[in-house]
Amino acid sequence: MVLLVGSPVAAQATETPPPDATAIQVTLQDEANKDAQGNPKPIPGVTLEVSKDGKKAGEGVTDDKGVATIVVEELGKYTVTLDEKTLPEGTVLDEDTKDKVTVTVRFQGPNNRAIFPIGVTAGEQSSFVKDFAQNLRAGIVFALVLCLAGLGFSLIFGTTGLSNFAHGEMLTFGAVMALSFDQIFKTGGLASVSVILAGIVAVVLGGLGGYVQDKVLWGPLRRRGTGLIAMMIISIGLAIFLRYLFQYFYGSSTHSLSQYNGQQREQHWYYLGLSLADREAIIVAIAIVTITAVCVWMAKSRMGKAMRAVSDNPALAASSGLRVDGVITNAWVIGGALTALSGVLYAMQLQVNSFMGMRILLVILAAVTLGGLGTIWGALVGSMVIGLVYELGPLFGVPTSIKEIGPLLIMIVILLVRPQGILGRKERLG
Repeated sequence: MVLLVGSPVAAQATETPPPDATAIQVTLQDEANKDAQGNPKPIPGVTLEVSKDGKKAGEGVTDDKGVATIVVEELGKYTVTLDEKTLPEGTVLDEDTKDKVTVTVRFQGPNNRAIFPIGVTAGEQSSFVKDFAQNLRAGIVFALVLCLAGLGFSLIFGTTGLSNFAHGEMLTFGAVMALSFDQIFKTGGLASVSVILAGIVAVVLGGLGGYVQDKVLWGPLRRRGTGLIAMMIISIGLAIFLRYLFQYFYGSSTHSLSQYNGQQREQHWYYLGLSLADREAIIVAIAIVTITAVCVWMAKSRMGKAMRAVSDNPALAASSGLRVDGVITNAWVIGGALTALSGVLYAMQLQVNSFMGMRILLVILAAVTLGGLGTIWGALVGSMVIGLVYELGPLFGVPTSIKEIGPLLIMIVILLVRPQGILGRKERLG
């Protein structure tokens, strides 16, 4: 079924309501009729009526951008009705589509959106191949974001042996710092580059946060001879503390970065048959460049070799003259920066939420466990596999609300069959 949708990625109406007005915004776009850039064409001249409790509350007509903004008097639940007679010739509703949708107006402003799925040809749009391509694209983008977080986790685990359960909050930290500085730069007149500047600041602060963690918490615990189990439990407490600290300052609701708040129309690019929106192309490019740079740096640089030496045998590395504590601190800095960057890119793709790190933590653990704990290449391989399984699972019957079940099942199986992971090596413990 080809859809004409009231897209949440919509241009503003030509006639903008007063800033203090409460309004419902509807956008109609023809997914079956696209322009040269692959964007669906708007549907102008369609009449829409808004009613509440059976009484008419407003009316609007879509403009040349396919947008209608209808002012209502109060918050509440409204019914938006589309007048089929005003649809352009050749555009009809299919039997599975209703001409009415319900929208709940929860806040002031024109961003209360109603979405109309309007079919052109029943049964034509949703084929397995198209759905597979769409989910494959989402899986690749998510896997690359996961790779960055997995690299950060592996660097820290490899040099310290610590399974840091506060790693998800390090990702959240990058996202909320990007959100905060995005608003600061936007207010300061740098709206066009606010997200770029905010992302750079967030990555720097992520690295600084890793440094502070090691110097204030983990370094002193190591010098006291605290066991890894005790440190892991401490990391769980730190995760809970940071999670609710974020909730205190940012609340439980979701927030969007200014340039990705659903009000701008994004251009789509086509690579190898996959359609990537602007933000997805940016995420993929940044992730690939960063991952490549980190891998080359780990293989060629003196510090990268030192980290690998400490990861292989800390005692031997220390006896060879390496400053093990300094190497570990550098691992925390780089791991914190990579994880913060992962949070920034994840915020670009989705939205910022105080609990976003907690929700993705088990997926990160599944990825690094599958690839091999503490191995850089293992983190990359595991993240790609888990990212694809995470997004492709719903095509094979996994409910979207529990997409995490696929990666977790893989983690359980790999722990039973090959505990060291795909690229890990067997070690005798104890």
